[in-house]
Amino acid sequence: MSGHSKWANIKVKKGKTDAIRGSVFTKIGRELAIAVKQGGPDPNNNSRLRDVIAKAKQNNMPSDNIMRSIRKASGELDAVNYEEITYEGYAAGGVAIIVEALTDNRNRTAGEVRHIFDKYGGAMGQNGCVSFMFNKKGVIIADKKGFSEDDMMMIVLDAGAEDLVTDEDVFEIYTQPSEMGEVADRLRKAGVNVLSQNIDMLSDVQIDPGEHLESVQKLIEKMEENDDVQNVYHNAILPEIEEEE
Repeated sequence: MSGHSKWANIKVKKGKTDAIRGSVFTKIGRELAIAVKQGGPDPNNNSRLRDVIAKAKQNNMPSDNIMRSIRKASGELDAVNYEEITYEGYAAGGVAIIVEALTDNRNRTAGEVRHIFDKYGGAMGQNGCVSFMFNKKGVIIADKKGFSEDDMMMIVLDAGAEDLVTDEDVFEIYTQPSEMGEVADRLRKAGVNVLSQNIDMLSDVQIDPGEHLESVQKLIEKMEENDDVQNVYHNAILPEIEEEE
């Protein structure tokens, strides 16, 4: 995991989140629905729901919205049934792309995802064509203030995490996906300021898009803007984007 930095990307996504908050709340609402459907409405007994609630709060989603989504999914209110679908393919320059979607219309979403791949020089493939390059991990971002790297390493290992990477102004902590929420809670109890926690797909094989950079960036951007798409993972080496003031 050494050298892999997620903090710059998270800050960029946070800026986008602020700009398209309504769309983000809709996407998180669908995640809440799926989590409740799979494990029930009690976050104490449903680790996935607990993680999605943490994500909702991280994105400043109002508590009323969170509870309404949970009530809908548990049958107290009219609910829409969403299906989880994963698409895989390549962007221009051989960049691997994984798209996770939650949809109430499989044909619509498949058509839209395929169109974005085709429009920006990519190609949608069969499931498994790129996922073998990626490992799913929990990624926790923690504030460095008040902790040395040695101190944080001891706390992180005691909390059950797998790895620690020190960035310029944050610690990046890696866990098994199923253990991310519990590790984050243990870090908080140890006095660590957890800035974010997300599931990510990380690849050891990084691709420089070269002359295809603009097409790759546009493909990723359009995928993320699609209402049915929840997450887009890739192995492209992209330039860091400065936060907007």
